[in-house]
Amino acid sequence: MIQSLVIIEHDGQRVMRGSLSAITLAHQLGGSYALLVIGNGIAAVAESARAFGAASVFVIDDLGLLEPLADRYATIIAEVAQRIGASNIVGTSSTYTKDILPRVAALLDAAMLSDVTAVEIKDGVTLCQRPICAGSQVATVKIEGNVRVLTARSTAFAVPSLNCQTCPVEQIPVDAASLPNGTQFISREQRTSTRPDVTEARVVVAGGRPLKDRETFERLIGGLADALGGAIGATRAAVDAGLASNDCQIGQTGKTVAPELYIAVGVSGAVQHAAGIKDSKIIVAINRDPEAAIFQMATYGLVGDLYEIIPRLMAAVRS
Repeated sequence: MIQSLVIIEHDGQRVMRGSLSAITLAHQLGGSYALLVIGNGIAAVAESARAFGAASVFVIDDLGLLEPLADRYATIIAEVAQRIGASNIVGTSSTYTKDILPRVAALLDAAMLSDVTAVEIKDGVTLCQRPICAGSQVATVKIEGNVRVLTARSTAFAVPSLNCQTCPVEQIPVDAASLPNGTQFISREQRTSTRPDVTEARVVVAGGRPLKDRETFERLIGGLADALGGAIGATRAAVDAGLASNDCQIGQTGKTVAPELYIAVGVSGAVQHAAGIKDSKIIVAINRDPEAAIFQMATYGLVGDLYEIIPRLMAAVRS
């Protein structure tokens, strides 16, 4: 019997990094688990997912599922979970799952817990940990009921190791005409960039409100990120001021990152922003205020004028 059903996010060609963390969570929950890939033209995704130790990869491929409309995807996920008798429906914490998985929980009348960072089986009871109060506290939660919907914080779980024994792929037919039709896809606005995604980059350079304008932000923050082969990030204040696009926002109301190197430039270190970077391996803070809160969590701190420090740092890296 399959204990957990893992919802796989993808870009049409590969499994997204966050879903790998969801696979690790499913493994820690115990029992066997299956992966579910939904979309259109997703044979490559299904093939790449076979090596992560699952019992099976279920594939639902239909032109009507090209775009992830929440009502349709939620119906499919709930039906597959009921079909295989899964006790856990697992995904990664993302805008994708925030839209879809609460609907799945409602359809299954199941309890849901988001942003899980650790799991422990104690005396036959599953206990989950998740951050609360902007990450300043950690709650331990027991979920009642036979079916649970969980999302994993991607920075809290390691990427699973590849398995030399690949699992089978099972195509599940779907009648797209019978699915809910309450929402319609209109268009997609997507920013193209040669830089890596901020949630997957090994190096992230983030800027705060002290950057003067969008051009200065790109020249200094973007320039340093490019020199290091990294991604750019921003505080909410910088995004609200129009210095960076909202897909760069890091923190409680933005994205959570855990790069090997995080460079915070002109970032005060408010608790909301700190919640999104606390799992970073090395944090370097550059700020002219020696009392800035960011220095309390920084591995290395440099007090000074960013307009002097960043150009010198870029020149040193490029040389």
